[in-house]
Amino acid sequence: MTWCGAILYGPIHMFKIHQITWKLGNNKYRRNLIFELISIVLFTSFKFYFDIHWLIYHAIIMVIGEFLMAFFAVWTVHHDTHDNPELARNQRSGWKNKITFSMFYHLEHRLFPAVPTIKLPELARRIDESIPEIEKKQIF
Repeated sequence: MTWCGAILYGPIHMFKIHQITWKLGNNKYRRNLIFELISIVLFTSFKFYFDIHWLIYHAIIMVIGEFLMAFFAVWTVHHDTHDNPELARNQRSGWKNKITFSMFYHLEHRLFPAVPTIKLPELARRIDESIPEIEKKQIF
């Protein structure tokens, strides 16, 4: 899909995640999902009932961010990777990783999904040393 399509798909994506979790998740995931949804309803009711402006503002910003998740977390790392979908786009630049909180070490995440996020920069360095010829498409 196009970048614009990913942004427009954002609101649907948010609900699809819950739907798939309910469908494929075990009982622990389903309990967590119910807890999460009940918490959202209670928190939303609380902030609107007591008219807490800064919390209402925060919630609006969070919903906008959630709507953009399909674009940032899915489209940016997967566009133009149809030939090798397992090798998603990546971001290795120091300053770019600082402004994105190192969230775009996606190649490393795809190759080694059990590695914690905090260890991905070290894993990236090791991959570059071991397999320098591996294709690394940049996110931006």
